[in-house]
Amino acid sequence: MVEQPIGRTRRDVLKATGGALAGLSITGLASAEPNTVEVNVGYSAASGRRAAAAEASSVLREFNFDAMTLRVNENAISGLAKRPDVRYVERNGTMHALDQQLTWGVDRVDADVTSANGTTGSGGDVAILDTGIDSDHPDLVDNLGAGKAFVKARGSYAENWDDDNDHGTHCAGIADADDNTQGVRGVSTEATLHAVKVLDKRGSGSFSDIAAGVEYVADQGWDVGSMSLGASSGSSVLKDACSYAYGKGVFLVAAAGNSGPCSDCVGYPASYSECLAVSSSASDDSLSGFSSTGPEVELIAPGTDVYSTIPGGYDTFSGTSMATPHVAGAAGLLMANGYTNTDARSRLKSTAEDLGLGSNEQGSGLLDAAAALGYDSSDD
Repeated sequence: MVEQPIGRTRRDVLKATGGALAGLSITGLASAEPNTVEVNVGYSAASGRRAAAAEASSVLREFNFDAMTLRVNENAISGLAKRPDVRYVERNGTMHALDQQLTWGVDRVDADVTSANGTTGSGGDVAILDTGIDSDHPDLVDNLGAGKAFVKARGSYAENWDDDNDHGTHCAGIADADDNTQGVRGVSTEATLHAVKVLDKRGSGSFSDIAAGVEYVADQGWDVGSMSLGASSGSSVLKDACSYAYGKGVFLVAAAGNSGPCSDCVGYPASYSECLAVSSSASDDSLSGFSSTGPEVELIAPGTDVYSTIPGGYDTFSGTSMATPHVAGAAGLLMANGYTNTDARSRLKSTAEDLGLGSNEQGSGLLDAAAALGYDSSDD
């Protein structure tokens, strides 16, 4: 769920009515039919697919990889799970946009140096898998490409990927706001932004919704998928989708989570090996108090008090949600310059700045976009 930002009347009203909710949680989805539930089924053979479909009251989604989303009677779950041709049966739970507190960063990661040297991300594609992107924002409109919604947006699906929450637009601005002398600018400034709406107006989306969004990014051939979302428990269908996308060359970046202080609490999908997990730093280069940490963390990036775009304006949020698009924007710069997803990942890690934090807190260190592109970043 998205914690509502402060500073405007609409948000003050939401706060007064309890609009701020926790960001890392997992719940099951209710069904309209008694004793039926939504499940994701991964199968290893056509016989497994047929068996699952035979138990379904409805088939909600089929993936290009060997999985499907079904509505079944809950009594069928145990039988399907025991079949040797079925890899998993999981409840179709939900993930949420990670919490936002009050949150800075392009200068600290030296992205201003990359644009000053003419590296803007032009020709690259950065997909924001989130609550959508404001299609009219002056800092984003010139960089917007395609979009698709996998959850309802103001009552409709695919054609309406506009942001009805704020979270996705905020992340988009950090990654790739236009350098147009107004508002803010992103780490990248001329990559093509794609809105993949996998979270609804409450900041929630099912495992299946998010997996479908990841699959869509892969099938479009886009370079980077930025996921400022998560849950404390994993999902097999989302793991499948991440593997599918990684195999097709997508650089997946994911927020470590906002469960800190803790020593080993990185959420999902950040914990998957296909995703580069990002923790959050404050302006004094300390670890943000809310940041999840663990051995999966590969980079740290600015996440406390980051000012960025929201529908109709700007606001300051905090969270590993804000750290993640810093890395996604830098990945877009590299891939626009011919790097593969694996090479870009290695390059970002090998050029990161050591902040003196523990490896489970900073991974390889603080993102340094300029150093990754071979530019002098000594102005730190």
